[in-house]
Amino acid sequence: MKFYENTSEKEKVMLISVDTGEFSAEESMEELSELVRTAGGETELTMIQKLPEVNPATFVGSGRIAEVKEACENHEIDLIVADDELSPAQLKNIEDITGVRVIDRTMLILDIFALHARTGEGKLQVELAQLKYSLPFLTGKGKGLSRLGGGIGTRGPGESKLESDKRHIRRRIYALEDELKRLEKRRNNMRKRRKKDGIISVAIVGYTNAGKSTLMNRLTNAGVLAEDKLFATLDPTARKLTLPDGQSVMLVDTVGLVRRLPHKLVEAFKSTLEEAKNADLILNVCDASSEECSEHLRITSELLRELECEDIPVISVMNKCDLVPDIYSLPTIGKSVMISALEGRGIDTLLNEIQNTLPRTRTRVKLLIPFDKGGILADIRNDGVIHSEEYTPDGTLADATVNLNYLEKIKQYIKE
Repeated sequence: MKFYENTSEKEKVMLISVDTGEFSAEESMEELSELVRTAGGETELTMIQKLPEVNPATFVGSGRIAEVKEACENHEIDLIVADDELSPAQLKNIEDITGVRVIDRTMLILDIFALHARTGEGKLQVELAQLKYSLPFLTGKGKGLSRLGGGIGTRGPGESKLESDKRHIRRRIYALEDELKRLEKRRNNMRKRRKKDGIISVAIVGYTNAGKSTLMNRLTNAGVLAEDKLFATLDPTARKLTLPDGQSVMLVDTVGLVRRLPHKLVEAFKSTLEEAKNADLILNVCDASSEECSEHLRITSELLRELECEDIPVISVMNKCDLVPDIYSLPTIGKSVMISALEGRGIDTLLNEIQNTLPRTRTRVKLLIPFDKGGILADIRNDGVIHSEEYTPDGTLADATVNLNYLEKIKQYIKE
């Protein structure tokens, strides 16, 4: 008996782009190639054409599209990916000319999101974004998709399959939006409860593949998937983080960002990104070993402004410093800490910086606690830190860090 391993060959992909001078086409294409790799494809060819503006009919110029067709035939290309949003007409025309399936940058990112969504809410968000984006592309294929026509059994009132499909998609969109609104209401109630209970949250944001999940695992042993791929993490993960002074905060890992992230996707995943908007502190994690480090910091900062996070303190966390020969030449925004999440370097400095930047909720005091009030020491151990304690004839002399809202209860026992 022989056993054969079922293996699926990676799709051969050709990337096309139009350089109008609005952004660095070369850098954007490198990122697009990484997105293709994350989606399970293999970039075979890339083509960039400089034009004043994109061709409204075929995206690239009419002469260049013929070259794309020839290249696809010679290299047996399975998929063409455009490094921009295509109109329904552009997508259809490119497919008709080349005979190859075509998607654009947004479709590719949505496909990766669908691949990595794990929670129920994440899957709902992906489906909603895909349906909203695909609706304009549902143009039909002529009479083949129609229930109306000439002949027996086709006369009288009817409805084209295209119209039926669109109505079905719109119904599904409304249902998804209602479900997400219900989940959003529940999440907002949870946030209000956390605020009422005095729970402080710290959000990890940053460019995709910057090491956010690795940092999350290093700080909290969260067990979050950490891979060398874009968008390895999609669903937000929250874990308890204990700071050096004993204070507990909620650390939240969020979805990664990319340059030119379409507004449709920002809207679709607003609930995920709102964890940053409602945080008390933001950690902007950046891959210090990337040549585009300063660009990544700028993109993240712009999105934070879009989310109205200007008043929230930010710490730039320059990760992967073990791969950088001169860490002092790195660009930073605001407060910054150099770390290696993989090796654990700089983590203590980061924890102290988080502790110093957060709103002051604790203070260090010396207490003399009578022996019959031992419950106070138990309370402090549960929600604070006892640095030292000494038994004296008058009670227990303790050096402790306590919550400010607990001071009123123990003020009579404070020595200094």
